[in-house]
Amino acid sequence: MNELKFILLGILVGIAASFTGLGGGFLMVPLLIYLGYQAQQAVGTSFLAILIISISALLAHQKLSNVNYKLGFLLGIGGIIGAQVGARLLENVDTQMFKKIFAFVLLGLATYLFFKK
Repeated sequence: MNELKFILLGILVGIAASFTGLGGGFLMVPLLIYLGYQAQQAVGTSFLAILIISISALLAHQKLSNVNYKLGFLLGIGGIIGAQVGARLLENVDTQMFKKIFAFVLLGLATYLFFKK
């Protein structure tokens, strides 16, 4: 039954990721922490799931001609560097502090999107 629960969770995150372009981590990480995983394990596990989800979403959006490959590759190159730095920074942050940082980032993004014209 546990496997089915995670598959259903993946379906929900996949829909949200493909719809919003936020990668799904904004849902997956808090849910994994809620299920009792430490922040570091929640983030790492989320990245594996998001990799799989992102490939599927890329294929769907490519069929709709919604992909700028040059821009995506440029952002990806920068993201490779940022991901290495971020993973090492996270090792020094406990789960309680991570929750606060994550919530702050989500609230900031939500506020920006809500008030942007």
